[in-house]
Amino acid sequence: MPYDLKTLLRGESKNVEYKLMPPSRSINYTKTAVAFANGQGGCLVFGVEDQTLRVVGIAEDKVFTVMDSISDAIVNSCEPLIIPDITMHDVNGKTVIVAEIAPGLQRPYHIKSLGQEQGTFVRVAGTTRQADQPTIRELTIEGSSRSFDQVQCLGLSVAEEDIEALCASLTKTAKDNAEDPSKVKTVTEKQLLQWGVLAEQDGQLVPTNAYAILTGNEAVRSVVQCGVFKGTTKAVFVDRREFAGTPQELIEESYQYVLRNIHMGARFKGVYRQDVYEIPPDAIRELIVNAIVHRSYIDHSSIQIAIYDDRLEITSPGRLPMGQTIERMKQGYSKIRNEALASAFEYMGYIEHWGSGILRVMQEVRDAGLPEPEFLGGDTDLRINIYRNGSETGSDDGIVTGLRRDSLSDDGIVTGLRRDSLSDDGIVEETTSKTNAAPNAAIAVLPSQKERILDALRKNASISISDAIRILGVQERQAQRILKSLIEEGSAVKIGAARATRYAEAKKRTEPYE
Repeated sequence: MPYDLKTLLRGESKNVEYKLMPPSRSINYTKTAVAFANGQGGCLVFGVEDQTLRVVGIAEDKVFTVMDSISDAIVNSCEPLIIPDITMHDVNGKTVIVAEIAPGLQRPYHIKSLGQEQGTFVRVAGTTRQADQPTIRELTIEGSSRSFDQVQCLGLSVAEEDIEALCASLTKTAKDNAEDPSKVKTVTEKQLLQWGVLAEQDGQLVPTNAYAILTGNEAVRSVVQCGVFKGTTKAVFVDRREFAGTPQELIEESYQYVLRNIHMGARFKGVYRQDVYEIPPDAIRELIVNAIVHRSYIDHSSIQIAIYDDRLEITSPGRLPMGQTIERMKQGYSKIRNEALASAFEYMGYIEHWGSGILRVMQEVRDAGLPEPEFLGGDTDLRINIYRNGSETGSDDGIVTGLRRDSLSDDGIVTGLRRDSLSDDGIVEETTSKTNAAPNAAIAVLPSQKERILDALRKNASISISDAIRILGVQERQAQRILKSLIEEGSAVKIGAARATRYAEAKKRTEPYE
């Protein structure tokens, strides 16, 4: 952890703290030495005023005495043993002393006289703070070179049918996410043991914390809180939901929640419509997956997903794992906190290559023309902001829809609410165009919709139901109605069955479709 002198004199930070002189009570700096050892390391710089950054220096006749006293205080006060690297430097004719503390491997470090519970300290936003119990537990796990999710989940038991059910669930998800489901190998009990989802104790299989998380068991809290807020703060909330369950359920429910509450436009190229969200959906999904697999499950806080007028904000509980920093994360460096979960997520197809997820998010956001994602915190939690551009999505031919995903009814009529349909007091104003429609009224097939499908049939040998949905910008049920209407008129024919079903212009069909 090399520090150059210029960097050390730029001001206090997460890794640098100034002392004019060693205080009479050594705990005023030994607790910072503990915090550095429990974190990414850092330097105590003696002989500099913290407010003015003025280099005062240490008197020449006291330099070696001060260096010895600093070393003795840190070595004698801290447990496990912390040995500082103490050096002196000349700055414009004045001597400063630097005590460098390396990141420790035998965590948690604490002040002996205070005990572990009261004497463990960490660095938070450039200050030294007493660690709370979840942080101490996290440090203990780091110091033991174990992963919390691979530790036995006390009070939880597992039966053979439970194991079979989990194996089936993981296998199904992996096949659903795979390009070629036939290549997916079935998860076995042996695989769960290898990952650390199960453990052996006295010849018996026992569930770990990862097992509890993967099965949605309340023994380990796994909750995602989602909310929509008016403005740029949490002062006025518009909607709030809380999701619990298996990781698969959390990912899908929170992902769909975000899509329902951000703007969606349409880009048309010819007769084809392409839905375009203001924030790339793949980036949203990737961040949700990362939050669930990499969060601290020791911390009982929830993952929070907040949608503001100007940004999407995803907060994951827990400090960054030992050795990880925001800078390294943005460069593609991966540090796994939950080993068993990461293995299961990789098998299920949620994770592709270690460290590539954040890089993909950054690239997708840039490609969408949005500001680069903002990464904040890392000391107690990690917060990632993706800023919304505040404008509608333009099409290739200048057509703009600017609709929310839930703003389209089955017949393409606008029924949802735009964010700007909220009044100043946060009350939703009714703006639907179907207010007076009977609940079960039949939805008319518009001539223009049939003409658009016929135009597509004339230009293509055949189209699928998915093509029809994309062309019309309607949901599947209405697309089916329109195609059925064309078939009944004799303008179109249905070819094949089930998933292979396609539609062609009636007069063009001269032989069976293969």
